[in-house]
Amino acid sequence: MRQQLIDNYGYILEDALIEEILETGKLRKVKEGETLIDLDEPIKFIPLLLSGAIKISRLDDEGDELLLYFIEKGDVCAMTLTCCIGQSKSEIKAVAEADTEVILVPVENMNLWLQKYNSWRMFVFESYNNRFTEMLHSIDSLAFMNMHERVIRYLRDKVIVSKDSMLNTTHQDVAYDLHTSRVVISRILKSLERDNKIKLHRNRIEVLDF
Repeated sequence: MRQQLIDNYGYILEDALIEEILETGKLRKVKEGETLIDLDEPIKFIPLLLSGAIKISRLDDEGDELLLYFIEKGDVCAMTLTCCIGQSKSEIKAVAEADTEVILVPVENMNLWLQKYNSWRMFVFESYNNRFTEMLHSIDSLAFMNMHERVIRYLRDKVIVSKDSMLNTTHQDVAYDLHTSRVVISRILKSLERDNKIKLHRNRIEVLDF
């Protein structure tokens, strides 16, 4: 765990802070599809990713999901940090996109480290900036892209975070994440297959052109 922490966060976090993370954090392994943080849950920890990827989404009043962004190893969820600062319940749902390892750091350390470590402040601000940019892209996608373009971007993002062109996902999974119907997604995926952009398998999508 020490070496993974150094490899993923040592470029920005100082040695003393790395040691505190090792002392206070707990390693947790999350299986693909498992929920790490659910909507309206009290935020008790900050997850630092060592491996894998996590999908961050919002839910509407009817329980439908809308994908916000993915986080990978070396990342932290900015929405979780926001809830920590405001001492509020979770406003997002975090689900493992692949088998994932995280270090869970108690939220009590958040403000302490902001005052104590300049490297932590820089890391938090950089995380806010990166996630804010990604959410702007999500808004742009909703406002300016048609569904065909959104599906292509979604599949490319999935390939990037999973580092695998063979995606273990169904038409319904894509529809949930993009907040649309399965019928619409199936039609678009068939079109992409005809254009040799993807190849459809049972419960899997192979991205050929990304």
